[in-house]
Amino acid sequence: MVEAATLREALERWFGFPSFRPSQEAIVRDVLDGRDVFALLPTGGGKSLCYQLPAVLTDGLTVVVSPLIALMKDQVDALDTAGIPATSLNSSLEYSDLRRRLDGLERGAYRLLYVAPERLTLPGFVDDLERWGIARVVVDEAHCISEWGHDFRPEYRRIAPLRDRFPDVPFCAFTATATARVRDDVVAQLGLRRPAVHVASFDRPNLTYRVMHGTRGIDELVRWLRTRPDDDAGIVYAGSRANTEKLADALSAAGIPAVAYHAGLDPALRSKRQEAFIRDDVRVVCATIAFGMGIDKSNVRFVVHYDVPRSLEGYYQETGRAGRDGLPAECAWFFAYGDVARAERFVDEKPESERPAARAQLERIVRYAYSNGCRRRELLGYFGEEYPLERCGACDNCLQPRASFDATVDAQKLLSCVYRIREAHGYGVGIAHVVDVLVGAKTEKIERWYHDRLSTYGIGKDRDRRAWRHLADELMRLGLLAQDAARHNVVTLTAAGRRALAERTAIEVREAVAAVAGGKARRAPAAVDEEYDREMFAVLRALRREIAEERDVPPYVVFSDAVLRAMAREHPRTPAQLRAISGVGEKKLADFGARFLAAIAESHVRD
Repeated sequence: MVEAATLREALERWFGFPSFRPSQEAIVRDVLDGRDVFALLPTGGGKSLCYQLPAVLTDGLTVVVSPLIALMKDQVDALDTAGIPATSLNSSLEYSDLRRRLDGLERGAYRLLYVAPERLTLPGFVDDLERWGIARVVVDEAHCISEWGHDFRPEYRRIAPLRDRFPDVPFCAFTATATARVRDDVVAQLGLRRPAVHVASFDRPNLTYRVMHGTRGIDELVRWLRTRPDDDAGIVYAGSRANTEKLADALSAAGIPAVAYHAGLDPALRSKRQEAFIRDDVRVVCATIAFGMGIDKSNVRFVVHYDVPRSLEGYYQETGRAGRDGLPAECAWFFAYGDVARAERFVDEKPESERPAARAQLERIVRYAYSNGCRRRELLGYFGEEYPLERCGACDNCLQPRASFDATVDAQKLLSCVYRIREAHGYGVGIAHVVDVLVGAKTEKIERWYHDRLSTYGIGKDRDRRAWRHLADELMRLGLLAQDAARHNVVTLTAAGRRALAERTAIEVREAVAAVAGGKARRAPAAVDEEYDREMFAVLRALRREIAEERDVPPYVVFSDAVLRAMAREHPRTPAQLRAISGVGEKKLADFGARFLAAIAESHVRD
């Protein structure tokens, strides 16, 4: 049994942390005791340390199975900077580099080896592992092995046979997101034996969740991004490759540096764009869902969903890309009901056996979007965790509760306009055209189809387009209007809508939420929330970037934003004072300490 003082000493020496985060010490002890482990910690909860610290303290090689080359490189860079010998084997390596790493493994030069699951089936590789002497097998992003999860990867099923070859080697599974059903499946698929199970809270207290209704548009997204600090980096998730390209072009044209990232790009270009984002060369990446899995970019200050997420579980993991350093971050979903119709079409295109589950997931995420309750309570409740407070103070529904109002008159106008257009021509149109008719617009289509002669033409001039679009969303939510995604989102009256129109039913809807509405996000934990010298922080960021370029690593591998803010708050003058800052380990102090102390001293002289 490793003494607590020894653990803390190793933690501070190698990682620069004075204490463990919740659940970390118990997990580390179980790993050191040679037990099989299943550990679920939220993104930013310090999963990697739970197997990296034991790798430093024990003999033998810790083999880490990881899904992405970028994730492997990210982890190895961070370990190397901390002075912990680690390497990876992957298909992108040139022969000379591969040979050098294999020679190092033969000599026992590394404590950790990162590999993709596909490598486990290469001829002779398992024999190599046996010869190198493995201490434990770690499965990162372990939810990928479960068909019940939101990100099933068939190649993960290749891990299980390793258990038969190494029956006495402990296996450890780590993930940031898994329902109870997925947890049980992971344990079964990996053959974990009487595992120590650790499930930490899913709560990410530094994240603020917002769903902006009736604001789905590039102009609204640009306006929202312009309210963010210029050095904030973020991810915008879109549902299609075409949308990522369109969004990236529009943001770049608006002066917000952005690139698209999706599976259709040439691998070299995709890698180049990912590197540009990780190294702070570009501010925003517009991506399909695959991007960001496990990438530990610490200064992601916002995550935007521009299309409907595939599931509540996926939404939780995708928003988890933000704020991994513990600093405040925003998660915003720009929602319009028309997006749901498109998502339903994608569900209908799935194999018949997959449709019921996909439809249930879609219905669940749409209920979340329309919920009036605390979004944090709803998210945590999905994973079986009860949030102790009624209001979190860090979601749109808690910060700005939305009032309802009587919209009967305007609803009658909108429903009537949809009805009149279809009655006059025998076909439907999209909601944008309906709104044009209501506000009395003079478009080519309106004139060509004589819709300026309809009785409903111009009867909504007293409202702007955004108000009518929001009302249309609300009427769709209430089941009075429907959109047909298969026919270019043609909008039609439902049976309930026809009754409401004929009977002049009273209709209440909720207020819209503006994309740039105020309302302060809940403050982050005290350690990262205090005031700091912003000019010094900018100087330290510039130095960090310079060092990162010299070492060919991402800036956050040198020091996270949280560490730089602590420096800018504490103004350390001596190596001992710098070493006392959480996140400054022995190796980093030796490698970078003098330069950061000099920059801090010079900043004081200028002041």
